Amino acid sequence: MIVLKTYSGHIRNHKSLCDTLGIDVNLPRAKKEEEIIISAYKKWGGDMANHIYGMFSFALYDTDTNTLFCLRDQFGTKPFYYYLTDDGKLLFGTTIREIMSQEGFHKELNQKMLQIYLTMTYTTGEETFFTGVKKLLPGRYMTFKDGEIKITRYFRPTFNPDNTKTLDEWADEIHSTLANVMGEVKTDEEYVESFLSGGVDSSYVLAVSDAPYANSCGYDDSRLDESGLARETADILNRKFNRCLITPEEYFQIVPYVMYNMEQPLGDASAVAFALGCIATSKGTGICYSGEGADEFFGGYNMYRNAERYGENLKTFYVGNTNIMKEEEKRKILKKYYDNFEPIDLVKDIYTENEGLDPLSKMSDVDIQVWLEGDIYLNVDKMSRAAGLEVRMPLTDMRIFDIASRMPSHYKVTDEQNKLALRTAAAKVLPEEIAFRKKLGFVVPIRMWMADKRYNCDVIRLFNSDIAEKFFNLQEINDIFNDYIGGNSDNWRKVWTIYTFLVWYEEYFVKR
Repeated sequence: MIVLKTYSGHIRNHKSLCDTLGIDVNLPRAKKEEEIIISAYKKWGGDMANHIYGMFSFALYDTDTNTLFCLRDQFGTKPFYYYLTDDGKLLFGTTIREIMSQEGFHKELNQKMLQIYLTMTYTTGEETFFTGVKKLLPGRYMTFKDGEIKITRYFRPTFNPDNTKTLDEWADEIHSTLANVMGEVKTDEEYVESFLSGGVDSSYVLAVSDAPYANSCGYDDSRLDESGLARETADILNRKFNRCLITPEEYFQIVPYVMYNMEQPLGDASAVAFALGCIATSKGTGICYSGEGADEFFGGYNMYRNAERYGENLKTFYVGNTNIMKEEEKRKILKKYYDNFEPIDLVKDIYTENEGLDPLSKMSDVDIQVWLEGDIYLNVDKMSRAAGLEVRMPLTDMRIFDIASRMPSHYKVTDEQNKLALRTAAAKVLPEEIAFRKKLGFVVPIRMWMADKRYNCDVIRLFNSDIAEKFFNLQEINDIFNDYIGGNSDNWRKVWTIYTFLVWYEEYFVKR
């Protein structure tokens, strides 16, 4: 007998799988997806994920063989954690708090992860901030039998450029494939709205969807407020528009909520804004579209334009989309520094795998395996789940990635444009001024707010607390803060990364 022990996700191609596996397609969603997972395991075993489109992580228990089978999707859109107790029992769950609530768990800080965090602003690799709690990495499945853990990798990103197609042909393939995905991403009975920024990814998703409402976050500062551009897009597409106005007071007030529900510290300032956006959106719908994945698949970040210039040097420094602190600075500020434990060591295997690829493909590969899993998808999963909202990401799909993996880099990034092929596809349903709009990113005015004494009192409190003194040389981190207050706005990310760790630690090791 096969039993589904825990599951998080959404299966897109449920209709075809029901037909293949002999399952009643009219079953309620939860029961139907349970039947799909169990039947797919019986039919395909460890290869089952290659037959499923969507986002998922789960654990199955086979009572006949006394085997636990756990699997995480190809890109890690849904997390999965496990912990081996002192007496050899395996605790597991799609959240860390599931594990913490079980008998045999001992809460202890994995302090060396702070050293990685101060550079990356998130955790990467198998380890977490809780000693013994490990992540099942994307594209892996794990079995546990007779006290033995065995992990198998069933997927890794590969890139095989096809130089026979034109730009328009690539755009056509993107557009037709996305149309197929959108046909699966919701049922006729489901009501779905869409997140919308000023960028092309969310605009494209909205344009090809039937979402009646677009939801955006905005600020009083017009210099950093993309919601005006989002409203223009919604008007052009004849969709209704909701704007969540974020004030600095609300932003700082919700940081402890964000760090608690994130379960591990995350130094991405946009995560707080996203949390507020999820809370606001959940008042009108239980499901919302979002545009994650396209930047990493199709060359969306401005830094990718430097790929050729970086060349072979990439493997000496490029650890992903963020690189906040160098080792020399961490040696100065940390009370305990671990030698031979640097972020670049955690991506060496990726560079070994992608040896021979062009520089842009190498950067994309690192970001797909590290940044997407560690920051973007973590944020989406944790903040939407906390708000009771389900976020579906149509551009994160194996069929979409398959196109990106075959597309030559010169159709992704040029000297003048990023995401060239994707933008060309989007221009089929969007005005060119939207499809080819310069990438702004999800901007948050935190670098200005945190310098304001009306809002930074909790930063100052924690930077001078007993908590901070456990891990940092107080004079050194306060020098960084004072330098920031004094006008060096480049230091805001360092301040924020230290602050979010301290808030997280207070939530998990002081208050609880």
